[in-house]
Amino acid sequence: MNLKGKKVVILTGAGISAESGVRTFRDNDGLWENHRVEEVATPGAWIRDPSLVWRFYQARRNQLLNVDPNPAHLALADLESRIGSLTLITQNVDDLHERGGSTEVIHMHGSLRSLRCERSGCSENRMDKEDLGDDYVFCGCCSEPSRMRPDIVWFGEIPMGMEAIYRDVEECEVFIVIGSSGHVYPAAGLVNLANSHGAHTILVNYELPINGGDFDEIHIGRAGEILPGLVRGWS
Repeated sequence: MNLKGKKVVILTGAGISAESGVRTFRDNDGLWENHRVEEVATPGAWIRDPSLVWRFYQARRNQLLNVDPNPAHLALADLESRIGSLTLITQNVDDLHERGGSTEVIHMHGSLRSLRCERSGCSENRMDKEDLGDDYVFCGCCSEPSRMRPDIVWFGEIPMGMEAIYRDVEECEVFIVIGSSGHVYPAAGLVNLANSHGAHTILVNYELPINGGDFDEIHIGRAGEILPGLVRGWS
């Protein structure tokens, strides 16, 4: 299928980043220092034990310094350049798509590169050395600097940019999902929205996910290995 001239929306999940060595939420049986991820990734956890949550996310932010985009990230940037434009939505909170060359990325679950002021809600890109330690970081947007929290959508919070995401998926002609488990909503339900509006839906994943039966076209394998070839065929 040639994607030139078509409205294309791509959704990526943890699988594409895992191929770069990014630890996912489900590594080590879902544990981090013997804490379930849900214990360090909720608004309630931030209230109960902000120091624990802060250390968890600072470890994840520091990990960004040691990982690089893989061939799948590069292939998506190549696809964007070949077909002119596309909408790239990611469930991932790393910056590998941007570093791989993609120009417009919607981070529906937030970004590790930025921190959010607890008082104003403003986000700031904070990745300097002094921002990556164990001490809390304070904002530059308030007259009296306020503590910042991870700029991440925690369990129980509403994903970012959903109005635009729903609109883009409803209007697309081709909807491609790469490296997503199909477990996390609302992202997992976007394929059904695309199908209901007549889009051709494509899955690229290392295994068949729980919602695999909802796709018109399925490609099983590691994204970094098979996506470059698919992109050449799509463009």
